[in-house]
Parts: sequence; C-alpha cells; structure tokens
Amino acid sequence: MTSPELQPTPAGTRPRHRSLIVVFLCGAAIGILGGMIGLGGAEFRLPLLIGFFGFAALPAIIMNKAMSLVVVITAIPARLIAVPLTELSPYLYIVLNLLAGSLIGAWLGAHWATKLASKTLHRVIAILLVLIAILLVVTHFFAFEPLNLTDAPRIILGVAAGVLIGVVAALMGVAGGELLIPTIVLLYGTDIKIAGSLSLLVSLPTMLVAFARYSRDNSFAVLGQNKGFLIAMTLGSIAGTVVGGLLLGVIPSIVLIPLLVLLLVLSSIKVWHHE
Repeated sequence: MTSPELQPTPAGTRPRHRSLIVVFLCGAAIGILGGMIGLGGAEFRLPLLIGFFGFAALPAIIMNKAMSLVVVITAIPARLIAVPLTELSPYLYIVLNLLAGSLIGAWLGAHWATKLASKTLHRVIAILLVLIAILLVVTHFFAFEPLNLTDAPRIILGVAAGVLIGVVAALMGVAGGELLIPTIVLLYGTDIKIAGSLSLLVSLPTMLVAFARYSRDNSFAVLGQNKGFLIAMTLGSIAGTVVGGLLLGVIPSIVLIPLLVLLLVLSSIKVWHHE
C-alpha cells in the first residue's frame, strides 16, 4: 500500500504560476478593484484562482474563503475606528436577524459545494458571477427606497435573505458584502456607512460556519499545500484593498462599474468552459 507521503497531488490543487511576486501583485490588483467600489474583491479573485492559476473549483473556493476571512478580520478593527461600536449598537438586531438565516445558508452552501461535480460547480460559479455583475449595475446606477414593512414581515424577509446570502457566500468563498450592504439598506433603511460595518459583523460568523463545513472535506488540504501562495495573495489583497479604498471615487462609477461588469462577465464565460 502506498504511503500518504507518496500519494500524487490531486489535479487542480496547485497553482500553474508559482512566483510569489506574481501572486502578490495579482492579489493587490484584485484588492484595488474591490477597494475602489468599497468591497474586498473576493468576487474577482475566485475566477482568477480558477482561470489563471488553474485551481479546481472546490479548492479555489476554499482558498478564496480563507483569504476573504483574513481580509474581513483585518477590516473590522479599522471599520470600528471609523464607525464606533456605540454607533452600531442600536442596529445589532439587524445583525442577529440576518445571522439567523446566513449561518444556515453558509452550512448548506458549503455542503452543496463539496457534493457537486466539478463541472457543475464551475457552472454554478459562472452563473453567480453574472448575477453579481447585474447586482453591481443595479446598486450603483439605480436608486431604491427602503421597503416600508412592519416588524414581522421584515424579520421573515431578513432570515430568508440571510439564507440566500449565506449560500452564495459559501459557494463563492466571499464575504458577501456585495449582497449584504444593499440588503441592509433596502430592508432596514440604514445609512450606507452603517450598513458597511454591519455587513462585516454578519460576514465574519457566516464565513466561520462555511469554513468549519469545508474543513471536513479532503479538499481543505489545499490550504496546507499552498501556504506560500495563500500568504502572498492574502497580503497582496489586504494591501490592494487599502490602496483601493484610498482611490474610492477617483474613477467615476460611470466608467469603473461597466469595466468591472465586463470583467465579471468575461470571467464567468471562462469559468463556465473551464476544464
């Protein structure tokens, strides 16, 4: 019987390009793109992991989730300086409402990802990338009034939205801010600045649940097999997010958003046809 040390490395668990400088720069570029629209950029990083670095779908999701988790953890202290917890405390019921659904959704999404065939998972990711592209257009170019709801329907919708967001975040390995922020603004009528901070408080436990589910799958070993890659891209992502945040508003949305939408659509096509 072959010892574990002599087992071949599964296809799709090692990057095609191993230069850590290239990995860092790619992470920084993704961070800048996300930072310029107020997000972490994980929705752009996932197709890069699959299409450019050649990871299989599930290892790419797990890698993306690990990096997103670190980015969120580092973002929370900075966010709490800008928006202190005393300002957020009146809105913590929103966090609890969404978590009631997102924790369930995260577990389900991660469970499904580990059970789906690789080709099917690629197709699911491609569709989600297109939906994220549509959401970018809708949230940046159309104004919406908060829904006028009584408490009971709002709580029910909050749980349902949380489940959906948890599933999507787990399937893509993202923090889910691109879904959480508009949901919080639309459903609860909060200020965009408050919504951004609340989204992080929902994202962290949601991501931890998905991460815990992924840790039970053999594909979780991809993290240990690619430590250098993971560290380099995570550091690049954090640095890029900071730079992108400083550039926030420098490029007009009318120019930036269509370019990002085009990037997501092209990425979705590549992921759809990925072998």
